[in-house]
Parts: sequence; structure tokens; C-alpha cells
Amino acid sequence: MKIMIGQGSCGIASGAKKTAAEFEKLAKAKGIKINLQPTGCIGSCYLEPIVDVLDESGHLTRYVKIKPEHVSEIIDKHIIGKKPVEKYKISNEGKSFLDKQTRIALKNCGLINPENIQDYIAVGGYSSVRKALFQMTQDEICLEIDRAILRGRGGGGFPTGKKWMQVKKQTDPVKYVVCNGDEGDPGAFMDRSIMEGDPHKMLEGMIIAGIATGAHEAYIYVRAEYPLAVSRLEIAIEQAEKSGYLGENILNSGFDFAIKINLGAGAFVCGEGSALTASIEGNRGMPRVKPPRTVEQGLFDKPTVLNNVETFSHVSEIILYGASAYKKVGTAKSPGTKVFALTGNIANSGLIEVPMGTTLREVIYEIGGGIKNDKKFKAVQIGGPSGGCLTEKHMDLHLDFDSLIDAGAMIGSGGLVVMDEDTCMVSIARFFMNFTQHESCGKCVPCREGTHVMLELLDDIVSGRGSIDQIDTLLELADTISYTSLCGLGKTAASPIVSTIAQFREEYLAHVIDKRCPAKACSGLKRIKILADKCKGCSKCQRVCPANAISGVLKEPYIIDQHKCIKCKVCIDACNFFKAIIEE
Repeated sequence: MKIMIGQGSCGIASGAKKTAAEFEKLAKAKGIKINLQPTGCIGSCYLEPIVDVLDESGHLTRYVKIKPEHVSEIIDKHIIGKKPVEKYKISNEGKSFLDKQTRIALKNCGLINPENIQDYIAVGGYSSVRKALFQMTQDEICLEIDRAILRGRGGGGFPTGKKWMQVKKQTDPVKYVVCNGDEGDPGAFMDRSIMEGDPHKMLEGMIIAGIATGAHEAYIYVRAEYPLAVSRLEIAIEQAEKSGYLGENILNSGFDFAIKINLGAGAFVCGEGSALTASIEGNRGMPRVKPPRTVEQGLFDKPTVLNNVETFSHVSEIILYGASAYKKVGTAKSPGTKVFALTGNIANSGLIEVPMGTTLREVIYEIGGGIKNDKKFKAVQIGGPSGGCLTEKHMDLHLDFDSLIDAGAMIGSGGLVVMDEDTCMVSIARFFMNFTQHESCGKCVPCREGTHVMLELLDDIVSGRGSIDQIDTLLELADTISYTSLCGLGKTAASPIVSTIAQFREEYLAHVIDKRCPAKACSGLKRIKILADKCKGCSKCQRVCPANAISGVLKEPYIIDQHKCIKCKVCIDACNFFKAIIEE
């Protein structure tokens, strides 16, 4: 009997290793043999630790939220007694989370052992490499990817086939393939999960890119904060080398291809192509002026194919089954699927993969299970710090490259941060601006100085020092920074601000005119208020107030001068009997 336990980062954080250890310990104590193996994240992060039991007939039983204390019952009743334990099985809602998805990049995640190449080969892995090597020419490979209209899943959406053809046409005999696994957006963990759960699928796409363009050396740029992903990539590369899929004369084809891992230090700007290649070269990760483009002069000034993890994970499917089959999923201009990380105030948080063109409503309510605690949906930030926010009016918007750009947002790498009615949109804009300002490399003045000024303005607004003219100043600065910054980080730095002002201008006005936060989230705008119907006029609050902000007449309701109040809350503590003073 085979037992697979989800041991991606989310599973391990939920205690999967302890659950696995308990299975091993009890199986040994009871004298039974089990085939216990790790697997990656299947996407249902909110249900971890997940345990899949595959019996001799091939029937799979999925258990969720399995802690060490549950293991004994599963072993006794299911492993030994052959009767599944119903109370631990995945619910219909949990099944629906997975059933409503279409998987290409995540096809094997959570279903195979990522540390065993034979598991990958057993589900058709590396068949595409064989086909590319022995049945297709370089031009045919590039044209097939181009016909599939595989657009870069890192956010830019540039046609991958065209990029490959541009690199192939370069006359320089030395070329490189680079995989961007940096993934710096807050709330994004799509690439990490693929590297942890199905690293060979990504490697296969990179090998095919090398075959198609004539490159013989590749680099994976992955942030050092992803230790599990790095470990499994190292295992996968070593296994692929031993199995003949990497190294010299792969599969006796005469083609050489090597892949190296380069650890990044977590600089968000290194997600930009030229900054990334500079970092691999050992230089400070800073963008450069283009042209020349990466396809002409990329890594070590050589022609370079640069795609992200998710993009490479689509390649093997296209080569194996053809562009026509691939284009049956998604939209005409954006075929295929997109992986999204669902986080924030969502009931079912995790990783999903859906056809391009799926509506926001389907993602939030049919797959995500709606908003936590039955709160009202307010907005979703898509595309991370470079993206924008979508609101209730965008619920039926199709999530694809072009539709999102028309709506003033972008698909980005695929982070979806869901926000409920208690979220302050001004604070959200400030959060992303703080992130972008901190991550600016400082090379160009508009980004370095402009983001700093915008952050100061937002600090004023959320703390109650803002004025109405600062809203217009933010928009003017946004235009300037967008038009004059050197790289994509600066050009999109103000997107969350522009988007939130456009969609929630009334919240900004409430902050600067009424000096209140409608969501009651900004501490600088909270007020201490005396409830006239509850105040007995005992004067105790006045006597303890260190700022002399409270006045009134005995046995009459007292009042608080908001200009003097320092929000120390001493008065609230003093009125602990009548509870006539509240913070709002």
C-alpha cells in the first residue's frame, strides 16, 4: 500500500513531517510494510497536512488535516482493516476546489514523488525531450511553441516562441537558457510550488529551449529563501544527469546541455531580466537600458532565452501533444492555463490553475469558497506591487493578459490577494508602495526618489496629516515615475496607488477631509468617543486624561476634544463600569 504525504512548504509548515514520522513509527511497531513517500503541494494549502492512501487496486483515498494523533486510527482501520476512515476524508467542497481546475503546469504536483525521477518518467516525463531531439528540427520546435501562443507567465506575456526564434537566429555560437525562479511578489508562491512539487517538468522545458535555440548551458535563478525548492532542484538535476537527460551527449543524440543553480539574495528588482543576469554574473542586480535586449545580449553578453518557471512548465505539453491541443484551453489570444496563488481573506487559500479567461467570480466563489467569515468582498489585488485592484464590478472580468490590461490591472506572476470589507485600501496602497520603495535598486532618480516621496505622502494620509491636494500630487508623481523610470519596477511602482484612487477615491477623501478611516483600520485616524446615552457625568475620565482633552459638567455627558486627544485610551480603562467610552 502506497502512502503519499504532501511535503511542500505549506504541508511541512502544517506538520506533515511529524505526521510522516508517526506513520513510520507505528507501521514498524505494528509490523506492517508501507510504501511511504513525500509529494509536493497539490494546491489545497488550507487542508494540509494531506495524506493520500493508494491501495493495491489503484484506488486513492485522500485524507486532510492529518495530525500525528490521527495516524493510529488510519493505520488500524484503513491500512490493516481495509476500511477508509470517513471522518478524515476530503469533503465534497475540498474535491470541488480541485475538480474545477484545469492543470498543465501543476499536472503532477501532489501526485508524484518530486525526489524520484522514475515517478516523473512513469507519467510521461522526458518524452517531449526525446521527441524534440529525434523527431523535430529547431525551427519546428520554435514554430510549435509560437503556434501555441504560449505567452510568458512571469507577467509580461511576451510570446515565448518568438523569443526562442530570436535567440536561435543570433549568430553567436554561445547562447544561454535562464529560468527566472526569483518570484518576489508578496503573496505569490506559484513557481516555488512547481519547483518543490514537479522540478523535472521545469527542467524538461529548459532542455527543449536549449535544443530549439542551440544553447548548451542554462541557469536557474532561484531565491535562497526557497531552501526546499533548491534542494529538490539539486536532486532533480543530479538524477537527470545520471539518467542521461542532462550533461554531455544526452540520450546519445550528440547534444550537450548542462543546468546550474544560482541563488539570489531576495532582491525584488532581480526579477527583471537584465538585473537577474547581472546578478548571475556576480554583479549588483541593477537593470540596464535597452536595447540591446536579452535575446541579443543577455547573460555574459550572449543571446539568452529568459523565461520563468511556470512558462517552462508548459513547454513539454505543447511539444508532446501539439499546439492545436494546447489551444483548446483558454482564450484565442491567451491560450492555456494560469496558476494563481489565492491568499488573503479567502476561505480556501492555496494554489489553483485555471484556463485563461476564467472569471474572477469563478475563482473567488466557485473555487476559493468565498470570503472568510461571511464578510463582504471588497477588492482583490492582482499582479502584486506591479498590478492593480479589481472590485465588485470586475467580478465577471475574464482573467487573461489583455482583459486585465484593459481594466487597468495586469496578470503579473499570478498573486491574488483577496480583501474583505474591513480592509483599508489606502493602507493597502501604502503597503505595496513601502515594499516597492524598499526594493528599488536606486539606479534611476524617478524610482529612487519618487517612490520615497509617494510613501511619505501615504504616511501622512493614513496618520491623519493628509490633505486633499496630496491625492492629486500622488497621481502626478505616478505619471512621472511611470514614464521616466528605467525598468519595470519603477514603471509599475505606482500602479496600486493609481488603481486604488480610481476605484476607492471616497476612502482617500474620508482620510484627508473627514480624518477617518471607513474601514477603521488606520490607527492614526481612530478616535476616542464618549457615548452620550451611556455617560453618567461622573468626571472620572476627565480626571485621568493626561492631555486635558476631556471637558464637561458633572452629571452631564462629557466630550472629548479630538485635537487634544492623544489616543492613550486611559479614559476607556477608567470608564470600565459604564463602558461609555469607545474607540472607533
